[in-house]
Amino acid sequence: MTISIIRQPLATVDAPWVAAGIFDKDGGPASDLRGSAVEALVVRLLEEKEIKGSAGETIALHEPVGFRTRALLLAGLGAKARFDARAAYTAGVALAKRLASKPREKVGVSLAAVLEAGDPALVSSLVEGVCVGMQGPGLHKTEPNRHPFEVVLIAPEGTTDEALADLERLAARGGIVGQAVNLARMLANTPPSEKPPVVLAEVIRKAAEEHGVDVQVWNEARIREERFGGLLGVAAGSAEPPAFVTLEYLNGGDAPVVALVGKGVTFDSGGLSLKPSASMEDMKSDMTGAAVVVASILAAARLRLPINVKGYVALTENMTGGRAMKLGDVLTMRNGKTVEVLNTDAEGRLILADALSYAAEAGPARMLDLATLTGACLVALGPKIAGLFSNDDGFARDLADSSRKVGERLWQMPLDDDFKEALKSSVADLKNVGGRWGGAITAARFLQEFTADVPWAHLDIAGPSWVDAEGAARDAGGTGCFVRTLTAYLEAAAAVDGVARD
Repeated sequence: MTISIIRQPLATVDAPWVAAGIFDKDGGPASDLRGSAVEALVVRLLEEKEIKGSAGETIALHEPVGFRTRALLLAGLGAKARFDARAAYTAGVALAKRLASKPREKVGVSLAAVLEAGDPALVSSLVEGVCVGMQGPGLHKTEPNRHPFEVVLIAPEGTTDEALADLERLAARGGIVGQAVNLARMLANTPPSEKPPVVLAEVIRKAAEEHGVDVQVWNEARIREERFGGLLGVAAGSAEPPAFVTLEYLNGGDAPVVALVGKGVTFDSGGLSLKPSASMEDMKSDMTGAAVVVASILAAARLRLPINVKGYVALTENMTGGRAMKLGDVLTMRNGKTVEVLNTDAEGRLILADALSYAAEAGPARMLDLATLTGACLVALGPKIAGLFSNDDGFARDLADSSRKVGERLWQMPLDDDFKEALKSSVADLKNVGGRWGGAITAARFLQEFTADVPWAHLDIAGPSWVDAEGAARDAGGTGCFVRTLTAYLEAAAAVDGVARD
């Protein structure tokens, strides 16, 4: 996808399709539609409730009077007073998804409404959404159902040269972040037979090297040498060997290091604690945490952020082969702690335990893991909100601030010490599951045992990582959630030249 920006009146733009934002009935059409024949039509449609102007709504007007374009797509933005990054992103996805349904060489997208809202940074959110809307999940469709097009952003005629340069920078950022989201989505949507751990590791290696990120891939022998008992235990039931990938983007000089850790179960059958068939249908996406870590580090590299970031990605299948770990087995993890396995479908925490232990040994200033970890978090917070757990209030606040900035949703959950009681084992240091209650919390409390008191946060993204049903502003399948949050967090951390702060 190519993105360019022009500065001229909307009515004079010569493009087959032009998209322009409209707010709800209280905000109405943006400035570039006012005074035109279209303004009166939009106002009437809003008043008569034929359209609502809600975020994600689109309506096409063909041969609009007074415009050079052959078709004008009105993209709903919601309430003007509450217009934010989530609304801008949603509108971008919806308009791009609508227009990419057929081959189109070029589409103009007006920025007037976004700029009227008062925050030019929302231009990036709009472009991110446009990028995501142009890529669907149909990786193996014989006929493509999404057709990328050239995007021409239209700034109002009176935009100054300095402001135009800022818009160009924001548009370029949006393109990079949107492509990173699409990378995470593509990896999650790839069929499991096409991304066994070793193959996925090589995909990551090639992508990292292409963008100047140092990368190492460990094979099974190296993993055994490094004492990753959790990763080896989970992998034992699969014919496919595990892999462990480390990534380093060190562009921050003497600034502290941020460590990102991702769960990468490329298919999760549940192991001997076998999942029902219906519960396996989306388990190709159980490596979304790993995909988000990789995509976020590549985005930081492409943005040339002055920051030091290290990534750690544990990759395996969780299968039911003859050598699969059994209930009652005891695993010795990287940091020496022993874990009694009482549910083989609680495997993500086992591989993260090794990865977190290894990452903590390097002494990062902060350490964040992302994982599609528990169905319990989905029960607690629903399908659109991630659970945030942390041993550091300042870190948690910074992540929450970044998520709000980009319009993604998380909610901090408790991490009290009494939840550790549920993890006591009679034969080992820990067991890998607690009781019936607070499953997302006990899982996080388990992970905390492997953080070596490094400032740490855990995002349980089981809910927002996957969408079952298609909508006007979303695709079924992997969402690439929290790439946008992590990128914003790394940008903020780079701006203050360090992240170890209260």
